[in-house]
Amino acid sequence: MTEEVQKHSVHTLVFRSLKRTHDMFVSDHAKSVSLDDESHQVKMGVKLKTEYGAVLHMPVLKEGKDRVSQLPGGMQGHQGYIQPGEDPEYLIAGTHAYPSGPGVALTADTKLHRNPSEGGVHSMALALPPSQARQEASRTAASVADIHRHAGGAERVHPQSSVVSLMEGGGTRNSALMRRAPTMPKPQWHPPWKLFRVISGHLGWVRSIAVEPGNQWFVTGSADRTIKIWDLASGKLKLSLTGHISTVRGVAVSSRSPYLFSCGEDKQVKCWDLEYNKVIRHYHGHLSAVYDLDLHPTIDVLVTCSRDATARVWDIRTKANVHTLTGHTNTVATVRCQAAEPQIITGSHDSTIRLWDLIAGKTRATLTNHKKSVRTLVLHPRQYTFASGSADNIKQWMFPDGNFIQNLSGHNAIINTLAVNSDGVLVSGADNGTIHMWDWRTGYNFQRIHAAVQPGSLDSESGIFSCVFDHSESRLITTEADKTIKVYKEDDTATEESHPVNWKPEILKRKRF
Repeated sequence: MTEEVQKHSVHTLVFRSLKRTHDMFVSDHAKSVSLDDESHQVKMGVKLKTEYGAVLHMPVLKEGKDRVSQLPGGMQGHQGYIQPGEDPEYLIAGTHAYPSGPGVALTADTKLHRNPSEGGVHSMALALPPSQARQEASRTAASVADIHRHAGGAERVHPQSSVVSLMEGGGTRNSALMRRAPTMPKPQWHPPWKLFRVISGHLGWVRSIAVEPGNQWFVTGSADRTIKIWDLASGKLKLSLTGHISTVRGVAVSSRSPYLFSCGEDKQVKCWDLEYNKVIRHYHGHLSAVYDLDLHPTIDVLVTCSRDATARVWDIRTKANVHTLTGHTNTVATVRCQAAEPQIITGSHDSTIRLWDLIAGKTRATLTNHKKSVRTLVLHPRQYTFASGSADNIKQWMFPDGNFIQNLSGHNAIINTLAVNSDGVLVSGADNGTIHMWDWRTGYNFQRIHAAVQPGSLDSESGIFSCVFDHSESRLITTEADKTIKVYKEDDTATEESHPVNWKPEILKRKRF
């Protein structure tokens, strides 16, 4: 009896161990099956995302949502598809009609492009004039039924002015946008300018010019390393100053003291005492050629700009470098000062214009509209505006923040210099020897001059490097690559009848879209 009990207990233990082993095997197998299913789902998810992601996330159109919602439940619930009711106004990002790129700034309105609905496409098709194929079909059809069958029963002809926009789900375009863009107002009449005098004397390119405050004489700087002072009335040479060892790129005459300032490609900035005709101060600090300088109109401050990508502010008396204005990434080609804010404006070969806070010595605004080097700036003598010249075009700006006003296009050359008078005549001089006259208010180009080179010079030596109006604004003086200085005057015999404004507003219409 005892042996039978022991056998039974042994059998029970064996059975229990076998059952435990079987249960463990079944559970492990179930786990492995579930893991395989999960890995399979993961693999399928990755494949769907990589290979069919663009298809899975296609937008659901409003007209298609009702049809999708009527599909059997098993076809709606796939996790990879957008559910019809989740996003009633589905927007496609990154497929807009305004691609990003150099010079293309996307705004909040253009970053998202609304997907056109079927209704919008249909409305657009109705609004467009019929195609040539449809017109031929309508002409050759034997009956109305053929017309409907070949050309479509819904075909109608609408005038082009009623074009329906695809945007906003096919809604009609705002009628205000359909109006004709404003045309250029009629420009003010200006008498044409004609060549009055040619002055020779320099032995190299004449790069810079300045007229003294008394309007008795003017000064020029040249690639022959000299500075020459000329009598304004007669054009005769009064004085030559030597001291620079390279091209003189900038000159300025002070209205507050008997000083003349010059700068050049020898990195030097000099202050000349005109009572003794000699250098009394040097301003050391620039690391490369100094391209331009300007004097502050109300305080004893000189500002210079250089190929070392900086502009420097100097105390005239102590020669101290008050500020080094850094921020440009290429040669600073031009600088201008004014008494109002911003007191310093610079233009650079990095295609930007910077407006500077003189007290802090920091940039207060950077204007990036130009696409090519900014070589010249000019401030309007009466308005709180200025203009900049580049190889792409001339741009006008409003102080103090540099708000853009308008483009002056048509001078298709590298513009080296600008000048403007109180009458609103803007002059631009270019590398190819052309001078254009513009009406400041409207941007109308009323005269074009191609300066004739000096006899014996090459035609390629016809560049205009600088120009300035004298203080009476009756004479325009230009300095050129043919080593001459030319003086222009208004044509006194010209009238509005003999030289009419060639203004045709119908030609100046802008494109509607």
